[in-house]
Amino acid sequence: MAKIAFILLCHKDPVAIVKQAQRLTAAGDYIAIHFDRRAKAEHFETIRAALADNPNVAFARKRIKCGWGEWSLVEATLLALAAAEEAFPRATHFYMLSGDCMAIKSADYAHNFLDAGDVDYIESFDFFESDWIKTGMKGDRLHYRHFFNERKRKWLFYASVNLQRRLGLRREVPPDMQIMIGSQWWCLRRRTVEWILEFCAKRRDVMRFFRSTWIPDETFFQTLVPHLVPQAEIRTRTLTFLMFTDYGMPVTFYNDHYDLLLSQDFLFARKISPGATELKRRLGELWASSETRFQISNEGASLFKFLTGRGRIGRRFAPRFWETESTLGRERELMIVVCKKWHVAKRLLERIRKVTQTPSIEYVFDEESTPLPDLGGIQASIGKRTRHRRALMRMLFDYYDTDRLVICMDPRNIDMLRDFSSDRSTTRILEIQCEFSDSYLLGHAKRVGLAGERTPRETIDVLLPTIRSDVVFESDQLRDAGFDNFHRIRESSTVEENSVRLARFLDIEVEAARAIASTDHLFVD
Repeated sequence: MAKIAFILLCHKDPVAIVKQAQRLTAAGDYIAIHFDRRAKAEHFETIRAALADNPNVAFARKRIKCGWGEWSLVEATLLALAAAEEAFPRATHFYMLSGDCMAIKSADYAHNFLDAGDVDYIESFDFFESDWIKTGMKGDRLHYRHFFNERKRKWLFYASVNLQRRLGLRREVPPDMQIMIGSQWWCLRRRTVEWILEFCAKRRDVMRFFRSTWIPDETFFQTLVPHLVPQAEIRTRTLTFLMFTDYGMPVTFYNDHYDLLLSQDFLFARKISPGATELKRRLGELWASSETRFQISNEGASLFKFLTGRGRIGRRFAPRFWETESTLGRERELMIVVCKKWHVAKRLLERIRKVTQTPSIEYVFDEESTPLPDLGGIQASIGKRTRHRRALMRMLFDYYDTDRLVICMDPRNIDMLRDFSSDRSTTRILEIQCEFSDSYLLGHAKRVGLAGERTPRETIDVLLPTIRSDVVFESDQLRDAGFDNFHRIRESSTVEENSVRLARFLDIEVEAARAIASTDHLFVD
């Protein structure tokens, strides 16, 4: 049976730390604590005194002052790791935690989970090739020495880097190391920890290198583990559930997130609000329970992204003025079929193609797999198509040698619709207004990752009205945008009614439009 030695780095709230240590060790596991030296000495004494009689608690042999982005965080982790490795010879796994973390499964479940595979759990992606770093400094984290904290001494931080750059003091990484990057929240086997501590004692050159890198807690262990451990014995993931906002800040969990947290495929979660006393109580009881069956739906990240994106006025995605490109062409007509049910729009598009012989393309800005001709790479990804949308459409008009083109678009792309409508070419928009049953919306939620087969009914009951209101919101946006040449056909309308509207949209005879509107099973799911 697995026995976990938790590595806890903390700097505040001594009462909560004591409770956390007591809770985790009550199930037979261990904990090694490093309490930041910047914190009050009396807080540390409170922790030591409260846990003095607990044989499953150890403390780092010395306390150091820690700073975000500094080597001190790695050094504190190594001190706690060495204390745990020495004090707890029966520990099989070493799990990195912060004071804001709490278990979202029972201890029995966690032990069984770790017993199921003889592997290490740590995010480890290629530093230079991956897109793990989204913004800010990348290669300069490694190639220049960092002596100042960017958050505390910003001017000195960047002045130092710029001076090294001018003096040509760029350094290379140790030649036998492939630098990797990932989350600092990991769970490693005892053998791996022993190898790391041994490596640190022998490879002073590597230690010197990482000591002066920036944010080494995202690269040090992430680099050493794949250097020392066969790749087949590494799972490139964290066992701690955490999410970040658009602004790079960790999402905080509160009392009403209990069911959501339990349904995620993780053992712990970060970060729990200090004021979420009810959530802490329930999670503490859960860890001590014998519960080993959990309904894992794992929709947390996608659900958060979806819900936080609703109702944003302006949506933050409006095109900047420097992104607009030249016109598609005064004599050209772009006809856009807008529909939330993609299969319905695709059926209609296929029928339009056959009846009118007009070139048509499906969800070019929404679906990566949409068949497109080779246009020199601009068609290679959704990102490129969207960034250079007018250039892409001009090239498609040229490729098909036509002045009339039909495409499909999801109604969420309201800003793109505005952009095309503002062009000097003629833009016609047809909304297909469908009816949405609860079963269809649930299926949609599962297809896009907002729900899973085991999502609790309570979550679904909250989710479905939100999705339905989102669909209505997108349709209302289309109606309120005031587009010229805007048309709408409805599932609830007759073929004759839809034929008239299609004829206006496509600028064709009503008889030809009727042949399109009467398409068999057009609205069938």
